[in-house]
Amino acid sequence: MTREVDVVVVGAGLAGLSAARALTSAGVSTAVVEARDRVGGRTLSRAVGKAVFDLGGQYVGAGHERIRSLAREFGLRTAPTPFAGRKWLDLAGRRKSYAGAIPALPPLALVNLQLVLSRLEHLRKQVPAAAPWSAARAAEWDAHTAESWWSRFTFGREAKAMLRHITRMTFGAEADEMSLLSLLHYLSAGRGLDYMTAFENGSQQDYFVDGSQQIALRLAAALGERVIAKAPVRRIAQDANGVAIASDAGDIHARFAVVAIPPLLTCRIEYEPALPAARAALAQRFPMGAAIKCIVLYERRFWKERGFSGEVINDRGPVGYSIDGTKLDGAQPALVAFIEGAPARAWSNRPPEVRRRAVLRDFAAFYGAEAEQPSDYLEQDWTAEPWTGGCSAGFTTPGALSRFGPALREPVGRIHWAGAETATEWFGYMEGALESGERAAREVLARA
Repeated sequence: MTREVDVVVVGAGLAGLSAARALTSAGVSTAVVEARDRVGGRTLSRAVGKAVFDLGGQYVGAGHERIRSLAREFGLRTAPTPFAGRKWLDLAGRRKSYAGAIPALPPLALVNLQLVLSRLEHLRKQVPAAAPWSAARAAEWDAHTAESWWSRFTFGREAKAMLRHITRMTFGAEADEMSLLSLLHYLSAGRGLDYMTAFENGSQQDYFVDGSQQIALRLAAALGERVIAKAPVRRIAQDANGVAIASDAGDIHARFAVVAIPPLLTCRIEYEPALPAARAALAQRFPMGAAIKCIVLYERRFWKERGFSGEVINDRGPVGYSIDGTKLDGAQPALVAFIEGAPARAWSNRPPEVRRRAVLRDFAAFYGAEAEQPSDYLEQDWTAEPWTGGCSAGFTTPGALSRFGPALREPVGRIHWAGAETATEWFGYMEGALESGERAAREVLARA
């Protein structure tokens, strides 16, 4: 059965739903096709115990006005992320607890780390968030990996280990995988590393009490039958008159298409005619970060009772980072663990029960045997998600962004592009996904 609309949107994550909302509001007939049996993309919420927890995108930062506006419209509550208390740092063979924002590194390592981070901050301000390839030194920076660049300025194992950890936990990638320009782009679009890693007045300031997926669920509910689930798109053909989408749920003919999925996944679709060489080359060099997110529920918030925040930085076991996931009223204590980068790829291949024991063992190393007795445990391995390919965002390998970056948002005939990786601001964030959908809708409306 063939369906006919003005615009077909591929992907029912925040980007695709945002585009469909804007198009529908403008009176344009729209269909949204989604490969999964759910909407939300990289947002995924589950009710467990006495609360709702996010297994994907979670935090709402200061300045994320689009998603906050939707939350107000839908009557969704946000609450401050808990972060008070002492923290643990287990890095380069040294374990130590500390208070405050400055990690417990030796003085010389701290000085060296601050030197490198200051250099990064200086460089990222020279990279336009909407067009990183236009930076004066784009080709030079894109020739380096993040690690090959900072290795020239970094001395001692502690500073090097901290920089590798920052890259891994922030981007889900290893420092020797992503280009320096890709790193600077991410930092520029996210207002700098200090903002991206901060709770108070930073990107992790708040969370949705009922889960971030509620935004997508409410958007999809308003679109109603326009959203078609279990419909992976296999082929997009276009000519001077329109586009034809072939999906597992049937064919759709439209005047235009908005493809709102990660660049890497666009490679899985057959195009007729084929995509331009630059757009295809960019997508092939745009892997996703690797991440496994684990939620561990307990009867008591024992770490808080002992003066700890729940925050751990660790390079000894699979859990590279953890944070207190206890909800607003404290009724359901929980710790949230992140396995990212190379450890995520390694641990993804192991049985879930083996991963579970390893995560609990890591927590027990910091909080004692009580940490190995959870009331419940759940996890999401984003590296094993076929319609995502990883989390939290994509990154580019050396040489890709400076050479092929201009093709990122450039329409291909009647095909327009959206998704958090195409955002002109807040690259990789839920806020960026919403921005990209709105921008793609404006592009289509200008041609309709």
